[in-house]
Amino acid sequence: MLLNVHIKNIALIDDANVNFTDNLNILTGETGAGKSIIMGALKIGMGDKLPKDIVREPDKEGFCQLLFLVDDPQVIEQIRDLGVEPSEDGEILITRRINNSRTINTINDMAVTAAKLREVSALLIDMHTQHQQQTLLKKAEHMKLLDKYGRASIDPLKQKVAECHREYVTLRREMDELSMDEAERSRKVEFLKYQIAEIESANIKTGEDEDVEHQYNRMVNSRDIVAAASDVYSVTGYESFSSAGNEIGRALASMKGIKDLDGEIDGLYSQLENIDALLNDFNVELNDYMQSMDFDDSEFRSVESRLDVINDIKGKYGSTVEEVFKYLEDSRKEYERLSEYDEYIAGLSDKIKKVEKAMLKAADALTAERQRQAENLCRDIRDALADLSFMEVRFDMVFDRLPECTANGIDDCYFVISTNVGEKMRPLYDVASGGELSRIMLAIKSCMASEDNIGTLVFDEIDVGISGRAAQKVAEKMAVISRSHQVISITHLPQIAAMADSHYLIEKSADEGKTVTRIVRLNDEESTEEIARLLGGVTITEAVMSNAREMKQMAEKTKKY
Repeated sequence: MLLNVHIKNIALIDDANVNFTDNLNILTGETGAGKSIIMGALKIGMGDKLPKDIVREPDKEGFCQLLFLVDDPQVIEQIRDLGVEPSEDGEILITRRINNSRTINTINDMAVTAAKLREVSALLIDMHTQHQQQTLLKKAEHMKLLDKYGRASIDPLKQKVAECHREYVTLRREMDELSMDEAERSRKVEFLKYQIAEIESANIKTGEDEDVEHQYNRMVNSRDIVAAASDVYSVTGYESFSSAGNEIGRALASMKGIKDLDGEIDGLYSQLENIDALLNDFNVELNDYMQSMDFDDSEFRSVESRLDVINDIKGKYGSTVEEVFKYLEDSRKEYERLSEYDEYIAGLSDKIKKVEKAMLKAADALTAERQRQAENLCRDIRDALADLSFMEVRFDMVFDRLPECTANGIDDCYFVISTNVGEKMRPLYDVASGGELSRIMLAIKSCMASEDNIGTLVFDEIDVGISGRAAQKVAEKMAVISRSHQVISITHLPQIAAMADSHYLIEKSADEGKTVTRIVRLNDEESTEEIARLLGGVTITEAVMSNAREMKQMAEKTKKY
């Protein structure tokens, strides 16, 4: 549910703060008062692209904030899956700040991208606009509506078709890649044979490249290493009078004569003995290390040659030994395939046939379920259209078969309709009347509303091209939808305005030399006056006011049923 919309410095809106309520929220106002700006601000908050010059005063910040309350555990979990954490009381606060053509987007104070805004808001609000109404004229949208309506049973079947199709495409691609003439196959076999033999003859072991490179580096730098080590040995050993080993030996001799005179001296003497022992061990190990660095030219050439072989193999077949092994494994498999080409192709062909058969079987099951769900959906839409003054309406879905199965099945389906007795059924995308489209879309929305858990439905100019009885029926249908969903709608029809649970007036005025749009919630009397304006135009007579009051009373009675 959308609790609050706060807009600042956007188009004609200086600062508007609107609290919405449950059920049916209706917005009315004079033509040009800025009703479209309100819908535009909602779209901005939902992550839509920012129109050029949308900020009213460029030197100030543009601001749009939407506050939602979410109490559906499933929706909360879906929002968490998108990386957004609702507050403890289930609130989602979406904010967009526009500064110098740069936008900062946040959800519950966490910075997000516009794409993330769109993902999250799609779970919270469903906006119907005239543009969306035109989607009914796109054949491809009809199956999307059907799949959404019956997604509980359709989605698993779609997933099965998609898996089979993915495997089928992979096998077909492999078949295409293996298609070659005998000469080409022979050349490729010989080349693979050469590469496999070259890698195998190198006989590289895991980690050998690092070991050999380490040996090589030691040998190349051995002269500098031994020279430095010899210097250390002469300083710490016993070769010169001033070497550390000799100096410590003399120190031990000096302390030995006095260690029995004082217990503390005896402890220090023991420490010095340990130092002497550690230094002696160090010198022994250092001498052994220098001896190990003594190798002849043949050893160096052997290590250098081995490193060249390893680097040559890695340069051709992979930057690491693991990649070389992977290349060797793949090459062996390909060599085996090509060496037994006819048998492999025959086996691959059998696989393709089996997978294709499974794919078409899954597609047929998907078609059957879609047709079953289409019967239910079309029946529900017919009932809803009847409620919207479509007398003797016929509404159905035609299923054609695509030439080839796709990841989405093999169906090419679309809605057909006949709105008049004796008129033949024709594709919905051939319907031209704006009024008919508005009511058909409302009928579809009313059917889909029971199948989704989106809390807020927004209708922008759902009443285009309708009046009289049709307008009354649209108002009643919107009231019915608002019993299970929060509905927000802009209208210019008094029949719809009269159904409002909360009625808002959008008006434009001049303030300190600039034009501003403001939104106010009307009380019962103000709402009646606004309905009278919609009924009577410029001059509001007592008869018009009486008519408005009667319309409000009738609406209240209708909402009770």
